Amino acid sequence: MNMKLIGGILLVVGSAIGGGMLALPIATAQMGFVNSSLLLFVCWSLMTASAMLILEVTLWLPKNTNIISMAKATLGRGGQGVAWITYLLLLYSLLAAYIAGGSDFLKNLLTLAHFDLPGLVVPVLFTLILGAIVYGGIHAVDHVNRLLMAIKLLAFVFLVILIFPHVSTGQLINGGELSTLSTSTTVAITSFGFATIVPSMRNYFHDNVKQLRAAILIGSLIPLICYIIWDFSIMGVIPREGDNGLIAMMHSGRSTSEFVNQLSALLNRDTITSFAHVFTSICLLTSFLGVALCMVDFLADGLQMEKIGKNNALVCGLALLPPLLIVLFKPGIFIAALAYAGIYCVILLILLPALMVWRGRYHKNIAKGYRVFGGKVLLSLLLIASVIIIGQGIIGIFK
Repeated sequence: MNMKLIGGILLVVGSAIGGGMLALPIATAQMGFVNSSLLLFVCWSLMTASAMLILEVTLWLPKNTNIISMAKATLGRGGQGVAWITYLLLLYSLLAAYIAGGSDFLKNLLTLAHFDLPGLVVPVLFTLILGAIVYGGIHAVDHVNRLLMAIKLLAFVFLVILIFPHVSTGQLINGGELSTLSTSTTVAITSFGFATIVPSMRNYFHDNVKQLRAAILIGSLIPLICYIIWDFSIMGVIPREGDNGLIAMMHSGRSTSEFVNQLSALLNRDTITSFAHVFTSICLLTSFLGVALCMVDFLADGLQMEKIGKNNALVCGLALLPPLLIVLFKPGIFIAALAYAGIYCVILLILLPALMVWRGRYHKNIAKGYRVFGGKVLLSLLLIASVIIIGQGIIGIFK
C-alpha cells in the first residue's frame, strides 16, 4: 500500500470521524446500543454506495469538476440549483457545528489552563488558525491531516482500552426507544458524509480508479468500526438517563465539553481525561479541515475562480465567514446543526447522485468508463431510502 493511497484513506477517515463521532452516542442514546449499531450499518451502506456513484459521475466529466458542474451536466439548471442550495446548507451547517464544538472545547481547555478569553474571541481564533491550513490547499491539509489522524487513531485506541474495563453490559443490553429515530438517523448519516471530498480526491489520485475505490471503501469501513466500538464504550459507561446522562447532553448548549467532563468525572482517571481531551479536539480539527477544503473547492468551481492569490483568500473567506457568524450569534448549535446537516446530506449525497447517474446512464448516454454495480435496482433503493429519511428528518424538526 503506497503513501498516496494511505493519504487518501486518511482523508476519507478524517472527513468522516469528527464532530459526528462525538455526537453519535449522544444523539443515538435513546435508541440503545443494538439499535444504534444496526442504524450505523445501514447508513454506512447507503453513504458508501452513493460515494461510489459520485465517483462514477465525476469520472465522466473533465478534471476539477465538482458537484455543481456534475448536477448541471446530468440534471440541467434545475439540478444545478438544488445542488447549489443543498451544498451550501450542508457544508455551512457542518462548519458551524465544528466551529461551535471546537470553540466550546477550546474554551474549556483554555479555562483549565487558566486562560480566560472572551466568548466571542475563541470561535474567531479557532477559525483563523485552521483557516490558514485550508488556504494552503489539499496538499497542506493532507500533510497536517496525516499527522493529526495518526495521533487521533492512537488516542482512540488507548482511550477505548482504558474505558473497556469500566463498561457496564447492563447499560448496553437495555432496550432502547425508536422515538428519536429521525434525529438519530440524520446525525448518523452526517457521520458518514465524507463523499463531498470525492471530487477533490479524483484530482489527487489522477483518475486512478482502483486506488480511488480502495480509498473510499477502506476509508469508510474504518469509521463504521470505530463508531460501533465508540458507542459500545460510551453507552456502557455514561448512563442514558439523569441530569448528566447522554440524553440530557443532547439538549445542552455545551455538548462537547460536558461529554468529556462527565466521562472524566465517572472514570476519575487523569490518563483517561488526557486521552479524551486529545481525541475530542483532534476529531473536531480533522473534520473541520476536510469539510472546509470541500467548501473552498465547491465555491471555486461554482464561481469559476482559480484558487490563486486574492481569489483564494476570497473563496476561503466566503467558505468560513458565514458559519463563524452563525456560531457567534448562536454558540450552542452543535447537535442541532448536525441534525439539520443530515437532511441536506441525504439530498446532496444520496438523492442527487442516484438521479445524476440515472440521467447520465439511461437518458443522456454520457456514461463512460467506471460503472457502479447494481444498475437500476441499486439506484431505486437509494432513491426510496433518501425520500424516507428526508421525510423522517422533516417530521422530527417540527415535533
